[in-house]
Amino acid sequence: MTETFQFTLKKTDGGARLGEVSMPRGTIRTPAFMPVGTVGTVKAMYLDQVREGGADIILGNTYHLMLRPTAERVARLGGLHKLIRWDGPILTDSGGFQVMSLSGLRKLDEQGVTFKSHVDGSLHHMSPERSIEIQGLLDSDIQMQLDECVALPAEPREIERAMEMSLRWAERCKVAFGNQPGKAMFGIVQGGDIPALRVRSAAALADLDLKGYAVGGLAVGEPQAVMLKMLEETLPVLPTEKPRYLMGVGTPEDMLRSVARGIDMFDCVMPTRSGRHGLAFTRRGKVNIRNARHAEDMRPLDEQSNCPATRDYSRAYLHHLVRSNEALGGMLLSWNNLSYYQELMQGIRKAIAEGRFADFMAETEAEWAKGDIDPV
Repeated sequence: MTETFQFTLKKTDGGARLGEVSMPRGTIRTPAFMPVGTVGTVKAMYLDQVREGGADIILGNTYHLMLRPTAERVARLGGLHKLIRWDGPILTDSGGFQVMSLSGLRKLDEQGVTFKSHVDGSLHHMSPERSIEIQGLLDSDIQMQLDECVALPAEPREIERAMEMSLRWAERCKVAFGNQPGKAMFGIVQGGDIPALRVRSAAALADLDLKGYAVGGLAVGEPQAVMLKMLEETLPVLPTEKPRYLMGVGTPEDMLRSVARGIDMFDCVMPTRSGRHGLAFTRRGKVNIRNARHAEDMRPLDEQSNCPATRDYSRAYLHHLVRSNEALGGMLLSWNNLSYYQELMQGIRKAIAEGRFADFMAETEAEWAKGDIDPV
């Protein structure tokens, strides 16, 4: 832990980077996967399990927490960390993505976004300054600029307009954030699937000398190859000495291939959302526990795992729970999935440290390709 926000790049292996983000509330080992705690909870998980599974940092969602229980109430209660009993770092998004995706009524202009709450229909205005203010009330450690995320595919003119708007909002967010030595504000690279716009966005944000940089607006409907190409175009423009965060990504394969191109941090609802719907991620790939083949299989998902949900509960029991719509089924599979994501990150970090990331990547993808164990 340090009194200031610091990123240390400890080793590189090809494009892959091994590092540490140090800040007053703890150290984040990178590459890192950050579980998403949308409304102050990582769904279907105890935060003790999340911590014990290897997570150094979790996310909170500015939009949802602003509406319920409200940022002002969280502040009165001592901040988000105290409220949810999490003493490590928390990253909050800006609220912009949900404003774009959930709002039934939205008016966007230079000053920000006016939108209707999906909870009670009340009107709210989110400006860059208000976004930073809310994140400050939540007392988050890493705060994101307000940006406009455009779903792909989109017209080039629309992508450029949103990218330029996001850059102007980044400047306003930086001013609003001010000087907070133990915390950080990250800018967000936009530009859709147009390489030249991505480069322009990254270069302009680099000139702002922020503490970290995110790549946004990907994994929004475009093929994986497009996402990876955008990373290849964007990352060389960003400062090597600052952390790089790929927002909302993703699958284990997405993360592995993005690490190879230089990404340090990830977040995604996929492991918990998939778990609640009966899908398990394992070192053998994806397992749909709802399938009938598991109904009388007393073997665990993976006997070699250190996660109790993965190692100690039979497939037959998990199948029964999921088929019966029992909450425990989603809880156990979410626990399995988050544990596997952290196990993957741990393996990635170890491989980079040993200078064998390319081999690790090939071995991991080959194991996924083999598929699950044979039915009984």
